[in-house]
Amino acid sequence: MHRSLYNTAMSSLKVKIEIDPEASGKEVIIKCSEVDQEVMRIQKLLSENAPGFSQISFYKEDSEYFVPLGDILFFETDGGLIRAHTADDEFETRYKLYELEEKLPSYFTRISKSTILNTHKLYSITKNLAGASKIEFQGTYKTVYCSRNYYKALKDILAP
Repeated sequence: MHRSLYNTAMSSLKVKIEIDPEASGKEVIIKCSEVDQEVMRIQKLLSENAPGFSQISFYKEDSEYFVPLGDILFFETDGGLIRAHTADDEFETRYKLYELEEKLPSYFTRISKSTILNTHKLYSITKNLAGASKIEFQGTYKTVYCSRNYYKALKDILAP
């Protein structure tokens, strides 16, 4: 027996919660005529808030660190290792870039084949039409480069 508990409409988005005593867990279904940017944002928000990936272990020498994701400026590949950079330190992680890209919150985005950026930490972009655009962070000397192939996607994320 299904019982509708909550039903509301927000612009073109309808939200409906059903109680099913026989359900073995929680399930979210997104019904849509096509997968567009709005659907992708909703899916990413739901994934980010799902239990299981709120913390990443970082390593440096013989120690394991638990650095808040919001403190990470960027992830980059370095000789087969994945390094996570903060304003004044760097750590290794055992995840591959593609795994991080799938699991990190939506404010992290790929900006080159070898780098994932925390857009909340971005301070400036110096656009280079011929090559990679330079990205700087406030309060640190560290910089990264956004390749031409990823520049438009980065700008779309940063646009309100």
